[in-house]
Amino acid sequence: MKKLVVFSAAVCVAMAFTSCKSSESAYKKAYEKAKANENNVTTVDPVQTQDSYTPSVTPMTTETPVTDTRVVDNTDNAVVRQERLSVVDGAGLKNYSVVVGSFSVKANAVGLQQRLKAAGYPAQLGYNADRNMYRVIATTFDSKGEAVNSRDQLRGSYADAWLLFAQ
Repeated sequence: MKKLVVFSAAVCVAMAFTSCKSSESAYKKAYEKAKANENNVTTVDPVQTQDSYTPSVTPMTTETPVTDTRVVDNTDNAVVRQERLSVVDGAGLKNYSVVVGSFSVKANAVGLQQRLKAAGYPAQLGYNADRNMYRVIATTFDSKGEAVNSRDQLRGSYADAWLLFAQ
């Protein structure tokens, strides 16, 4: 029984090595095909001058220098959350506000508000009773465009800054 298994394994190995062998006819066929393609390619006389040579292929792209680059901000598509918010500490909210922090603990919100005031922002504190969250508002504006610009500027320090439309 053991001899039969060894013999069968030997036959399988021998068949595996012989079946992977490349045939000479395949090499010959590939060589003849390459030769035929080589004969079909036209050559350009290297002695020709630039004036007398006209390329038969036109370039796909053309290079044009950039003279004016204008960046247009699309503030109309900025995402704005709507929440009912009551002002806890501050002068009052305008239509659009930039929120830089949300806390469930009031002391944490007051700490961030004080840091913003020390940095020169007119920071305010709002409370959302529906979510039981204190919102730290860095700036507030009447126009959405000004609020978007302020939010983008604040995202350098507060990556999660977002826009709020207080109801």
